[in-house]
Amino acid sequence: MKSIGGVEVSSIAKGLEVADAMLKTSNVTLLLSRSICSGKYIALIAGDIGSVKASVEAGVNKAAHAMVDSFTIPNIHPDVFPAISQSVAVDKLDALGIIEAFSISALIEAADAAAKAATVKLIEIRLAMALGGKAFVTFTGSVAAVQTAADAGAAIVGKRGLLVEKIVIAQPREELLRELL
Repeated sequence: MKSIGGVEVSSIAKGLEVADAMLKTSNVTLLLSRSICSGKYIALIAGDIGSVKASVEAGVNKAAHAMVDSFTIPNIHPDVFPAISQSVAVDKLDALGIIEAFSISALIEAADAAAKAATVKLIEIRLAMALGGKAFVTFTGSVAAVQTAADAGAAIVGKRGLLVEKIVIAQPREELLRELL
């Protein structure tokens, strides 16, 4: 799977309808389809770029008045999928980067941009569960790499007016790793 896309809506009922339309439009793999905090719904799919674009377009059209945000990323960085599924093993933190956003869609785009901008390891992409509808990504690497990645990812979210915070912590305490995982 080289591409990922998603549609975020303000209604759970509409979200199920959107997910169904996305799956019926193209041959894509459903990564996630669920309600998220503050009564929103997200449908994430993966596949080849043409299929993902067509599915997201169908979802956006079906979303109508309930549309919150959407995205399509061709040639997604391979670290994004494991970070979404929270299956990344990290033994120690070098510097720690955190980008927090008001939108899942914007945050996934930011995580991809961060991973492509510098040599960092994505740790986790947390998607709006028990977060009041917000999402965040954490990553580690050298201080310079984490700063570059954080700047690149935050720029993506900032252009959309959805950035909550961007943080770089040099030499984080060991206890933080336990809290992250």
